Amino acid sequence: MVPGQNESAGKRKSAKTKKGNKYLRSALTEAAHSVRGSKNYLGALYRRTASRKGKKRAGIVVAHAMLRISYYLLTRKEMYVDLGEDYFDKQRQQSIVRHSLRRLESLGYTVTLEEPKAS
Repeated sequence: MVPGQNESAGKRKSAKTKKGNKYLRSALTEAAHSVRGSKNYLGALYRRTASRKGKKRAGIVVAHAMLRISYYLLTRKEMYVDLGEDYFDKQRQQSIVRHSLRRLESLGYTVTLEEPKAS
């Protein structure tokens, strides 16, 4: 389930995934396609990748993420803690605010931003 890498002169090109256990690969891919509507990190990862690269590539990306998560959980003997559906939005919060601000100003609105009060 390791994504293929084809890099030359600093440019990354697409390549086929490496060979592995075909039963594990099919099980992980099927499980990855089943999380597409779920409200957790893996579902958000699937939808985010599928919008850019297609459903099949998104399935492989999520299957690879599932495999990495299970590896770390087994080696570190920890419980799984979901990052949440809004994980990617939290990471890009400032850029989302800037983009939304620019879009509203380009439509002719005057916008003032205020920080939310902590309660």
